Amino acid sequence: MSIHPGIIIESTADLADTLFADSRILITTYNNDGATGFIINQPFGRALPELEEFKHSAPFPLYNGGPVDTEHLFFIHQRPDLIADGEPIDDTTYLGGNFKQAVTAINNKSITEKEIQLFVGYCGWDAGELEAEIAEGSWVVSAEPEV
Repeated sequence: MSIHPGIIIESTADLADTLFADSRILITTYNNDGATGFIINQPFGRALPELEEFKHSAPFPLYNGGPVDTEHLFFIHQRPDLIADGEPIDDTTYLGGNFKQAVTAINNKSITEKEIQLFVGYCGWDAGELEAEIAEGSWVVSAEPEV
């Protein structure tokens, strides 16, 4: 199976003692510069309203997206009808978009946890790095996403 946006990779036992132990990562971009993605199965341990800027928001879980740029929130969603300007990852899932619209949809409950996932940080690989990590056995290409 080839690497492309929308696939999921899973860590192997080789990464058992690392930040990536038992990780499932949705690849969101893949090109000549490298790849980016988000760990989709590691809760961050805090909810959206626990962040000062969103203290008046509805309770909504955050996920540890990865070790890169952990000062910012990122999101994927399946509701382009509610959130404008998202970049398509595949036929049903979008990366980012209008964050104000996303927070509004969360607060008025017009979007669910099955339709949007918020991340602190992301994962990134330079050109050739992800392919090398897969070849050495750190990751296996698992499946299409089930966001």
